[in-house]
Amino acid sequence: MPENPLLAFFPLLLLRLFAAIAFVQPDELQITLQTTFGYPDFRPLQREIIEASLAGRDVFALLPTGGGKSMCYQLPALHRTGLTVVVSPLIALMKDQVDQLQSAGVAATFLNSSLGERESRARLAGLHRGEWRLLYVAPERLMLDSWAENLRAWNVAALAIDEAHCISEWGHDFRPEYRQLAQLRELLPDIPVMALTATATERVRADIVKHLKLRDPQIHVASFNRPNLTYRVLPKDGPLAQIIAFVKKREDESGIVYCATRATAERVAESLSSRGYSARPYHAGLTNKERAENQELFLRDETKIICATIAFGMGINKPNVRWVIHYDLPKNIEGYYQETGRAGRDGLPGDCLLLFSGGDAAKQTHFIDEMTDEHERNVARTQLRLMLHYAENASCRRRELLGYFGETFPIDNCGACDNCLEPRETFDGTIAAQKFLSCVYRVRQASRFGVGLNHIVEVLTGADTDKIRRWGHDKVSTYGIGSEMTRPQWAAVGRELMRMGCLAQAEGEFPTLELTAEGVDLLRSRRPVMLTKPIALPKVKKIIPRQGSIECDEILFARLRDLRKKLADERRVPAYVIFGDATLRQLAREYPTRPADMHDIFGMGEKKRAEFGETFAATIAEFLENNPRMRFDNNS
Repeated sequence: MPENPLLAFFPLLLLRLFAAIAFVQPDELQITLQTTFGYPDFRPLQREIIEASLAGRDVFALLPTGGGKSMCYQLPALHRTGLTVVVSPLIALMKDQVDQLQSAGVAATFLNSSLGERESRARLAGLHRGEWRLLYVAPERLMLDSWAENLRAWNVAALAIDEAHCISEWGHDFRPEYRQLAQLRELLPDIPVMALTATATERVRADIVKHLKLRDPQIHVASFNRPNLTYRVLPKDGPLAQIIAFVKKREDESGIVYCATRATAERVAESLSSRGYSARPYHAGLTNKERAENQELFLRDETKIICATIAFGMGINKPNVRWVIHYDLPKNIEGYYQETGRAGRDGLPGDCLLLFSGGDAAKQTHFIDEMTDEHERNVARTQLRLMLHYAENASCRRRELLGYFGETFPIDNCGACDNCLEPRETFDGTIAAQKFLSCVYRVRQASRFGVGLNHIVEVLTGADTDKIRRWGHDKVSTYGIGSEMTRPQWAAVGRELMRMGCLAQAEGEFPTLELTAEGVDLLRSRRPVMLTKPIALPKVKKIIPRQGSIECDEILFARLRDLRKKLADERRVPAYVIFGDATLRQLAREYPTRPADMHDIFGMGEKKRAEFGETFAATIAEFLENNPRMRFDNNS
């Protein structure tokens, strides 16, 4: 009987099948993410950015604060042969990231001016021996003449440029030394370059690509939405008392109070300290030693509250900042977004509170008027007007913030801002609108030129000023007809009429008001107008659903937090280098009593589990001897 040809082919089929199975590789990137860093999943766009870099592509990545930029160059460094050089202008951030990488078992180091000569030489020797996978360095050091030879000798495999907006004159933190980084393209022509930033307009993005000479880069722009942050604006009414009342409910949480001046930062810090709260100031008037000490105390949770000018925050990778308060009105939305973004970097809930006063706007207008450069004045006025629009607007604050960056928020109610949770009341503003629009019309008719918002307000309230008398505006029919409202109230009405499109404000040195076609129609038709009542102090505190919250045993969480602090102090590192709050909360929810039960705990990589697993498991087991396990909803 002849042999069946199918049977003869079967061993070959099996051989090919086994060969195919042998070459099917597991997801190595996912494994590294889990085992080294302890994260179960990539954040949005991280995998795409990492894969593009490993494929040798140049990449431009715009990820918001807390969006996981550092992972985009840290993880691929572990999957390529050679050294990844990370350019950063922030000395504090270099040390912070290297501490965290080393605690996870990654060979990383930094070189900057904070090191002594002996330590610098030792690290350079290690680089020549190929001991490191990542090197953090400042741009000015990287461009020293003596470094060209080093970079060729160190087998540099990739270059990551953090805070890449610093290369653009249109960016908010331009640094001339960043422009020299383009020379690295000629020195190391074959390595992929990654440029990363947290905020950049279209113009700044184009600048980054051009000046860094990125070659056909993959461009990734993530959403600016921070769903775990709650945004609130309150009228400034006894701000020190408001801050103390806010902090009183959050005594165990870390937070930042941003102030416009050094004096205010000092005063708020002193006021909080005198009431027993752990608070320190941070501003340019302190010595370098004082600033460094206060920052270090904050990073290590010795100080819970930093009262700071905008000098504080760049490069602070403290993930457990739970709240940010703005004591004064920020100058622009971009700065406000960055500063609020320092809350909730770990994905857990964060609160952002802005104390708003029309008087703050008047102060800033005065400062702007004193600027000598006309272009700077015009830009500052536009930015302040947008900031005022955000503070006074009755619509969703998240929608307003995202809209500034060109992103559309897809739903009407974000469920995590004061305007969505507690919609503002409206009132019949027909008479107020008629008075204001009529005053704009009468003043222009009388003098043949337009005037600004503040002047219209002064005419309405019957102010006795030199300009009003000189221009004859005390003779117009609308002079003094608005005495029933205060000047800030009338200013708010004027700004709302601008938002409604009834008034337009001219750009340039003299931001005069003009009636639009819609404003003329409203004035003539006298149709009803509903205006929004000014923001008011809340009578009843609503419970806000917190996105990103992890329900857990709060008593055990506090005990684990104390343990983390002890371990961090022994190692002289910030507490979050040991574990973040999200890790502790999951431990206090799952109650693992053996290291083997901690494989799926967020942020628990293999090295950290080996180093700290027994200690935390023992503490949890001891806790359970005298306390029952709590049960939690699986959806929490």
